[in-house]
Amino acid sequence: MQQGHEKIADLKPGAWFSGIYALQNPQIGATRAGKPYLKAILRDATGEASLRCWDVGEDPRKAEQALSRLSETGFVQISGATENFNDALQIKCQIDQMEPVHVGPEELKNLLPSTTHSIDGMFQDVVDLLGTIEHPGVKALADAYLSDAALMSNFRTAPAATALHHAWIGGLLEHTSTLLKLADQMLPLYPQLSRDVVLLGLFIHDLDKTTELTWEKGFEYTAEGNLIGHLAAGATRLELMAARVRIAQPENVEFLPKHTVLALQHILLSHHNLPEHGAAKRPSTPEAIFVAMLDNLDAQTTLSLTLADRDREGSAFTDRVWSLETRLWRVHPTS
Repeated sequence: MQQGHEKIADLKPGAWFSGIYALQNPQIGATRAGKPYLKAILRDATGEASLRCWDVGEDPRKAEQALSRLSETGFVQISGATENFNDALQIKCQIDQMEPVHVGPEELKNLLPSTTHSIDGMFQDVVDLLGTIEHPGVKALADAYLSDAALMSNFRTAPAATALHHAWIGGLLEHTSTLLKLADQMLPLYPQLSRDVVLLGLFIHDLDKTTELTWEKGFEYTAEGNLIGHLAAGATRLELMAARVRIAQPENVEFLPKHTVLALQHILLSHHNLPEHGAAKRPSTPEAIFVAMLDNLDAQTTLSLTLADRDREGSAFTDRVWSLETRLWRVHPTS
């Protein structure tokens, strides 16, 4: 196939195109007549479009074999045609016009969406705000996380999700940096809250998405993500970090009290707020409630702004967004 890349944001309906793209969430669907077809999301750093391949044959087993082959790397070289479907760009191609390809780290920035903010700048903001923590034990915990070079490297790069809020390279760092800045401005209004516990809780609440997610083949869940998840993994990591901090301060048993670690673990296990949203426990401390509400504020607001995409021409309303339980009105209220 011809090499090259045409940006998805530049594609118009009724055109032929080719390039290398990320293949997201590929699966076999069935027409009303029961005929199998391949459906997926084709993505690059500029946008995404739905993909349909109708010629996978009549045998569902062969369709699954084609799906397995095309999903090997998470990226494909493809040639196809574009069309308008329900006021959105859709791509049609034949199975033999699509092949899995391997891409290097440098190519990921062209094939996966990335933060528009400075990675170095956001990380420094996180470090600076954590530096304002006053409790020596909580401060030592923050330093223990920050001193883990491999963890921090992944923290700077990881997305915050596969498809919802902050689903881009650097998304986890962007989400965390925003939360810490919001908390820094809001906490003076709630002086009875433990500022130190809130700040560290926000820093580590999603930190184990670095093990829950992978971004080497597009945005997917790892085995650890599917079987354990970032809430439980985060609570386990916190216990290990706390033990490391206590070993370094054996002469002072009150340096990091057990109830302080317990309060932080509760934040990790409850920040999704509701069991049906993945929370292991309902938030049951003022700090945990504050973290859960602030986390949801940034996640939902960022998701709505991303999906509304007010600078893009198209329908005045989005399709129904299942996580928001509504369709979004895309019109800017004052423009």
